Amino acid sequence: MQSIISVANLSKTYASGFQALKRIDLEIRRGEIFALLGPNGAGKTTLIGIICGIVTPSEGRVLVDGHDIVTDYRAARSMIGLVPQELTTDAFETVWATVTFSRGLFGKPADPTHITKILKELSLWDKKDSKIMTLSGGMKRRVLIAKALSHQPQILFLDEPTAGVDVELRKDMWQVVRSLRDSGVTIILTTHYIAEAEDMADRIGVINNGDIILVEDKVELMRKLGTKQLTIELQKQLDAVPDALAAHRLTLSADGGNLVYTYDTQSERTGITALLAELNHAGIRFRDLHTTQSSLEDIFVDLVRQDR
Repeated sequence: MQSIISVANLSKTYASGFQALKRIDLEIRRGEIFALLGPNGAGKTTLIGIICGIVTPSEGRVLVDGHDIVTDYRAARSMIGLVPQELTTDAFETVWATVTFSRGLFGKPADPTHITKILKELSLWDKKDSKIMTLSGGMKRRVLIAKALSHQPQILFLDEPTAGVDVELRKDMWQVVRSLRDSGVTIILTTHYIAEAEDMADRIGVINNGDIILVEDKVELMRKLGTKQLTIELQKQLDAVPDALAAHRLTLSADGGNLVYTYDTQSERTGITALLAELNHAGIRFRDLHTTQSSLEDIFVDLVRQDR
């Protein structure tokens, strides 16, 4: 699939000597939802800032749909809508005025029909004449998204877009994001709600200490790095895991009523058949079996821990 953003050998070192980004290479595909995950201070916001033309890179190159962000800034920036983390907008303007003004900043002619459509999709229509200062934090976040969409960008950056947003508004917001993706808009998302990335993203990138440590299709990432657990619900409680079963590295629940067996989804053999046979041989009977698979959050935590 064709890339709409191409990042090559990108580094950023601040005057203090702190290196926020270290020779990053990254391709973001046209029309995908790409989730960029990383702990606080990993370099997510710096990377977004450089691509959006807000932060100057120390070295490297970024192309946005073929436009260099330094030598062809205006064309590159017109492709992008940015929803920042900070709730920064004119407190004394109305919702309608501030969204309309944002469209004009990109040299776009007035289009009340488009502005109306955005405000209705974001459930802001009944607030269109309200001043920003009167809105809740969640509504202010929606206004930032409306501003970012006002000039009809082909790329939308969402930097922690649901921070401080209640569950109902969050669901509405993701419905809008999905419809934008379906219309061909490329979405780049950072979030601390990793379950959202797992639900929304087509691909996952993990950044830590200024390095991209992994980029992978979400489904493939879950397949490669996910582990499964088999929980065995026992008929009788155990005080400890029998020595005869030590090779399976079983974990006994605190109440002694369940044995948990963790296995690799990539292995040709899971070892479950042998485990069940040995349980039977040891005289351990069970009521039920059920499996669970590691979540994206589990995988993310493990990756960042390994990268320390």
